[in-house]
Amino acid sequence: MEILVLGSGTSHGVPVIGCHCPVCLSSNPKNRRFRASILVRNANQAILIDTPPELRLQAITFGVHRVDAVLFTHTHADHLFGLDDLRRFNDILLQDIPVYGDAAIQADIRRAYDYIFRQTQSGGGKPCITLHDVLPEFTLCGLHIQSFYVLHGQLPVLAYRFRHADPGASPASFAYVTDVSYIPPESMEQLRNLDLLFLDAVQLHPHPTHVGLNQALEVIEELQPRRAYLTHLSHYFDHDAVNAQLPSHVQLAYDGLTIAL
Repeated sequence: MEILVLGSGTSHGVPVIGCHCPVCLSSNPKNRRFRASILVRNANQAILIDTPPELRLQAITFGVHRVDAVLFTHTHADHLFGLDDLRRFNDILLQDIPVYGDAAIQADIRRAYDYIFRQTQSGGGKPCITLHDVLPEFTLCGLHIQSFYVLHGQLPVLAYRFRHADPGASPASFAYVTDVSYIPPESMEQLRNLDLLFLDAVQLHPHPTHVGLNQALEVIEELQPRRAYLTHLSHYFDHDAVNAQLPSHVQLAYDGLTIAL
């Protein structure tokens, strides 16, 4: 199992339009952040989490040649509005792509991309996707996946935990938790005994709909994953400066980061 970070940035991305702060002007490539997304590879298949607006650029930049399924966390613009780029993966794989989300996510996709689901004139491509209910536990691309909710302000957002479905494979597990301001106790239990945790930390200070850096570190201290990466990062995070102050098992994610479990 391999995780590729396609984007580690917040909804504005980094650099931010019209901003002249040191991070936005930085020459450090780890300070350049597409909107948040990861690709989970297992054997010859790949699961994409969210379809940010830069999906095409992410795929080209990091050599993504296939997407076998998509899991959505929620449908804010920075997590949804690259969905049309899935049609290129239809062309490559010659098959529909299953897309997983709860009822609210599916309703938003149908509304925002209504042309996908109705008869249109010939000519001009559109994604070929099939919508599926996300279950509390299911198997996809050889991985056992658990889904559960965290809160992004008042909005329920799906978080995911992964491990190999084959009991004879590595027992390593990881979770992806983005856009979160509060993790309910029952979801905290789902996040224990992890080898790797990806966790939102949108800025250095608390935010109404996201955890800040210190809050994220408190969650990590409580959960005790073996490793943790902070993601959904704004331009308040200078990669090298902040990393130097973090505990040894916690780091900032960056675009192109690849982790094998």
